[in-house]
Amino acid sequence: MSKKETQTEKPDEERMDDMSQEPAAEPQSNEGSRPISGNEPESSQQEAGREFDIPSTPEQKIAELEAQLADTRDQLLRKAADFENFRKRMNQEKQSSVEYANQSLLLDIIPIIDDFERAIQSGESSTDYTGLLEGVKMIEKRLASQLENKWGLKRFNSAGELFDPNIHEAVMMEKTSDVSEATVQEDFSKGYLLKERVIRAAKVKVLMPET
Repeated sequence: MSKKETQTEKPDEERMDDMSQEPAAEPQSNEGSRPISGNEPESSQQEAGREFDIPSTPEQKIAELEAQLADTRDQLLRKAADFENFRKRMNQEKQSSVEYANQSLLLDIIPIIDDFERAIQSGESSTDYTGLLEGVKMIEKRLASQLENKWGLKRFNSAGELFDPNIHEAVMMEKTSDVSEATVQEDFSKGYLLKERVIRAAKVKVLMPET
């Protein structure tokens, strides 16, 4: 080989060396293709898992049903306990209402009791019995008026009225020619109406016609 040919081939070898030293081009990734690595996103793994759901075994199904049954039973027990507490509270409130239903009435009577106490004290320290009598009459009138006007308790007189077994209770009877029908001659104790209802019949003496 001539010297000229040797000089001509040298640049070719140098070019080959230069090419071998150049870094290899990275393969372009296809953005539309799915990654082949094992580090897939979690959402993709979940979607893939849904496509292949493993059916529950009978034992697992029984355990789920038992858990649901226990939860339902617990809810029912709590509801029953709440209802029992509500029932007891309502009974207590009802009992309290019955026990204190007459509170307003008693508050109206208390001042009358005070008047009686003052009248008694006055009678113990004084010999003016006429004044004491007038004071007691005033207290009685005040009490009867307050009970009738505020509470609907009305006292009725029966003397001279025809005997009515609905409102009169005969405790004594006397025959006479002065009457043609059974007639009340005397009140032994007066009767009382609460609004329109008789709450105590009058105890009376009745005159009966002679037959």
